[in-house]
Amino acid sequence: MTKPLEGVRVLDLSHVIAGPLASFYLAQLGAEVVKVEPPLAGEVLRSMKDEADTDTPTGFSALNAGKRSLALDMRTRQGAELLRTLAASADVFIENFRPGVVARYGLDYATIKSIKPDIIYCSISGFGQQGDWSRRGAYDHVVQALTGMMMMSGEGDDAPPLKVGFPVIDVAVGMLGALSIVSSLHRRARDGVGQYIDASMVQASLMLMYPNACSYLSDGTATRRVGNRGYTGSPAADTYRCADGWLAVAANTPAQFRKLAAVIGIEDLCSDARALNLAAFNRPNGFVVPNDQDYVVGCLRKAFATRSAAELEALLGHVGVPAARVRKLEEFLDEVDATACVNLPDYRFQQAGREVRSRGIGFALEQDGEPTQAGAPSLGQHSRAALADAGLDDDTITELERVGIIRTQVEAATPPTS
Repeated sequence: MTKPLEGVRVLDLSHVIAGPLASFYLAQLGAEVVKVEPPLAGEVLRSMKDEADTDTPTGFSALNAGKRSLALDMRTRQGAELLRTLAASADVFIENFRPGVVARYGLDYATIKSIKPDIIYCSISGFGQQGDWSRRGAYDHVVQALTGMMMMSGEGDDAPPLKVGFPVIDVAVGMLGALSIVSSLHRRARDGVGQYIDASMVQASLMLMYPNACSYLSDGTATRRVGNRGYTGSPAADTYRCADGWLAVAANTPAQFRKLAAVIGIEDLCSDARALNLAAFNRPNGFVVPNDQDYVVGCLRKAFATRSAAELEALLGHVGVPAARVRKLEEFLDEVDATACVNLPDYRFQQAGREVRSRGIGFALEQDGEPTQAGAPSLGQHSRAALADAGLDDDTITELERVGIIRTQVEAATPPTS
């Protein structure tokens, strides 16, 4: 079976996480992605190797598997001209420099569009291409702070800000970049026109907080720090300490609350007017509305404190109440390996003598062939082939390497698949 984006060629000038994740999706879906990197040391994630003697450490490999590496200095006149030559045969062009940087080298949208009128050109930045802040530097935790995400995490108004524990905005803008590119490719196939895409970390952050942002913009509803409580506000949509750990439970509706109460032995709350708004509780739909939040939470805490989180996870799941014992990431992944609790894809590829493994790309396509087997390229591994494809002869390529505009490397043989 063919993959969805076979035949699509991507010229990717991006680095670190957001842009490379966008092009990673395209590569995993079958596109040919040429990753353009500085020739001296490549992009910065190649250096995060934990003392390992490789230029393809796991963090880099995970984001760049299935791509080709062209080590080329775009800051030189000849290097920029080579990229414009390559753009003539590309379908997609991705960059994530600060606004204005690529224009210095004649690699901006207007220039690339003059070469390839139907190009899909995606710029990924912190604050977007326009506005007073557009040229500011941006990192994930800085944008979390700016957009209010840090002040939605944590407990209580007086607690310090708390960031999400992984680069959630970088990942989100990469996903949204890939989505916008794929939709633009469909439009081009239908209408024959290209597209310019302005994807930013600020936009991605607001999409992650979409319901809250819309509530404030539409109704003036201010955000609240809800800690580990669920979105509905039900007192039984929270995270409670048990005898052997923590349990997240989501008994949002009256029906779910009744089932929870039966399991943990607090059935009297279901008819207690002090505790609950019984009119709301006895309606056929809706959420649990407490009359005395602190009292209800106190009853729940007392009931959970003497029970096993692992036991309650199983009992509540059996009666249809969403619940999960709080785990570390590694604990969850080990559990998936050891049991049949969740059916996840298992993607593996060989990388510099070791195996890099992931649990897929977030979804599975039935008609999509096998997972992409190729690992991430060494720096400059495909420079010679990419430039030869653009019509350069061996002598010209050799001279470009001699003067430091490009870097080449003998292409590694494709590792056998297991």
